[in-house]
Amino acid sequence: MNTVTENPTHDLVVLDMAGTTVADGGLVERAFTAAAERLGEDPATMIDYVRATMGESKISVFRHLFGGDETRAKEANAAFETAYGELVDGGLIAPLPGAAEAIAQLKEQGRTVVLTTGFARVTQDAILDALGWRDLVELTLCPADAGGRGRPYPDMVLAAFLRTAAVDDVRRIVVAGDTSYDMLSGVRSGAGIVAGVLTGAHDRAALRQHGATHVLASVAELPTLIQESEA
Repeated sequence: MNTVTENPTHDLVVLDMAGTTVADGGLVERAFTAAAERLGEDPATMIDYVRATMGESKISVFRHLFGGDETRAKEANAAFETAYGELVDGGLIAPLPGAAEAIAQLKEQGRTVVLTTGFARVTQDAILDALGWRDLVELTLCPADAGGRGRPYPDMVLAAFLRTAAVDDVRRIVVAGDTSYDMLSGVRSGAGIVAGVLTGAHDRAALRQHGATHVLASVAELPTLIQESEA
């Protein structure tokens, strides 16, 4: 019978971007407001749902808001991506304190790091370019890279597992994020460590409620947490 060691190494780390490793200064809400106004919609009637679903694939959010109208959802998503890209190009984005250093430390520990997002590829690439992070990690994933389903589905985490072949057991995966949807995707993937961070959308109670095994002040604490779990 195949077994795993009592304290296995966690050599695949899947990190969310906005709110976890990247400070976007509320750009999601600003881009959503701009997108709604471009489509002639009142953003005030929708913003609470947008806040509650931070971390979910944006096209899924728009499908819900427009009652399953795929054409309207795609129009809204395109307007959102355009607005967000314009804000990113304006320099309103930065790494969260300690994030780049934490990623470097994880890599020095011999771990493979993957960055994931609920944004479309064009927006993810704009963020990576703005930060100078194109070569920071081995792999970056958006929902389209994992069959089109974003969080709370586990697809991006499992795509990282399959594409990197960094570990041979999903229990050796670490998932970290700032939203309930990040936690759900980590739990559903079978990841051994699902760490919530308090630098983004959701609070400690929400992260715990949705399956966080640990809650950290920031992603800067993650390398130490993983090492301690392996001791």
